[in-house]
Parts: sequence; C-alpha cells; structure tokens
Amino acid sequence: MIRIEVPLNNGRGYPVLVGPGAANELAQVVPDAAQRVAVITQEGIGVNVDPGREHRVFLVPDGEQAKTLSNVENLCRSLAQWGLTRQDCIVGVGGGVVTDLAGFTAASYHRGTPVIHVATTLLGQIDAAIGGKTGVNLPEGKNLVGAFWQPTAVLCDTATLATLPVAEMRSGLGEMAKYHFLGGQDLAGLSFDEKVARCGEIKAQIVAEDERESGRRAILNYGHTLGHALETTGQYGLRHGEAVAIGLIFAAHLAASLGRIDQQRVTEHYQTVTGYDLNVDLPAGTDHQELLAVMGRDKKALNGLTFALDGPQGVEVVADIKPQDVLQTLNQMEEKRGTSHE
Repeated sequence: MIRIEVPLNNGRGYPVLVGPGAANELAQVVPDAAQRVAVITQEGIGVNVDPGREHRVFLVPDGEQAKTLSNVENLCRSLAQWGLTRQDCIVGVGGGVVTDLAGFTAASYHRGTPVIHVATTLLGQIDAAIGGKTGVNLPEGKNLVGAFWQPTAVLCDTATLATLPVAEMRSGLGEMAKYHFLGGQDLAGLSFDEKVARCGEIKAQIVAEDERESGRRAILNYGHTLGHALETTGQYGLRHGEAVAIGLIFAAHLAASLGRIDQQRVTEHYQTVTGYDLNVDLPAGTDHQELLAVMGRDKKALNGLTFALDGPQGVEVVADIKPQDVLQTLNQMEEKRGTSHE
C-alpha cells in the first residue's frame, strides 16, 4: 500500500491510500464520531464496502448526465429521511461522477458532512477523487455549480481496475498523460500502481499550494478547456479523458502558435498521448464556432478566452487569448487529421 498525504493548512490534511485492497481500509478512516455512513454508488460498480458501522446504500444513475442539481436534491432528501446527521459520514464509491455527486452532496448537506471517496476508476484515482473540487453540470457547461469540500480520506483500490471497461480505462489514461507535463517526467519508468500514486502526489502538491484554485491549481485543467467543450456539445461520443487527450494536443499547438514552445515540445505531446494509445485528432465535422462559444463559458475565462498552456516556465494559465488564434489552431488540427504527427 502506498500512502500519500494531501498537506492542507490548519491540520486539514488527509491520506490517499493506493494499492490493491485499499477499499478494505475504509473502517479505519471513517471519523470516530460517525454513527451512520451513507454509501453513494451506482448499480454497476460492483464494489462492496464495509465502513464498520450502520450504513445504507444510496444509488445514483449512471453516466455524466447523472451530475445534476436534481440528483443532489434527491440524495439530500433521502439522507434527511434516513436521519443522517452532520457528524455522520458519506462515502462515495465509484468513478468521477459518483465522487463529484457524493462530494457536492456532502458539502451541501447540513452545510458540510464528512466524506470519504473510494475511487474505483483510473480517472477517479489519479484526479477526480483528490483535491476537494466537487460539482454538477448545467446544460450550459460542465461543473458550473459546485463547492470546494475536502474529503477525510481517499482510497484508490487498484484491484478494481482489473474489471474496468477498456473505454473507461482509456479515459483515465488521458488524465495520466496530462501529468507528464505537470512535473511527471518520471512517470514512464514507474510500475502501474506507482504511476497512480505519482499522479496523486503531483495533484496533492498543487492542491496544497492553491486549495481554492485562485492561482496555480488551475494548471490541473491542462487540456481541459477544449476537452470540456468537446464533452459539453455531446455529439462526439468522447469520454472525459479521451477529450482531454485531444485538448492536450490542441493546447500544445496553441502554445506553439503563441511562441511559448517549439515544435519539438509539440512532438513530445504527440508522443506522450499516442504512447497511451489515445486519439490525437479532432472528431470529424467539429463545429469550430460552437466549440469557441463553449470555451468562452469555461470557469477559468475571467478575462477573455483563458487556457492552461505550456511554456518556458512549464504549464501556466494564460488569459485573453484571441478568438482568431483559437480558430486558427483548430483549423491546423483539422488539416493534420489522419496524417503522421512526427
């Protein structure tokens, strides 16, 4: 078992446990004051947990479409009817959809109830479950309503990945590719469990520096601005990490067009993303103007179009990007579709 600490201020840090069987540690990390535990999960997850005290399972629907305010309301009402108190505990068992819903429900119910995440997908283990960002979607965009609510602990049971569908695994690999450019130059030489832990460690360090995403933490959105736009339109059939992988390539091209990186660095992006057997091309028939409009509604867009972009000092948040530069980069990617990327 690999143990990572998320070192937050005022003694609010928490452990992240990575390895096969990590879910079996749940009873050891439930707060002592909790008498009841509400387990939020999905029908098809198939991971049973024992929090070591009275508990009840609450099911949420599958898919990104489950991340709605109405489902948060349904959960809160069910918890109230059961009699869950603010000293009890909520446990989210599943991938990013579950941990987002469970986390936001915990942040909202009684204005804050302890939450523990048992992440069962690669995407959840290396990204979604760590860091305290919770949220649900609106028709206008992903994660536009949410809260910062840090968990009590995160359990990343890598044994659950053995039965993960190939498409879901690829989604996680898209996020893993991102970490190569956020300080994870050593990822290539690690075992799989060590890679999961290293990604979590990088995220923990960044979260500790900027818990509320007022500055540096926004670099964790590298590749996400276009990625979220591709997801939000809903017509390309891409999972989150698959969209992020394309977003990484887009961000590299955009950074090169702005003179922030050279062509060799763009090639490194292609090599890293294709090294995880991920697609690097824009979907056929993408509507560039629609993508531009959705990217303009991104949460980071405080001063015009805003992107996390690579550069001489590494990945940074860059604001006030001109729309014509974005459209030119999208056109450039269109021209490269299906060609050699070396």
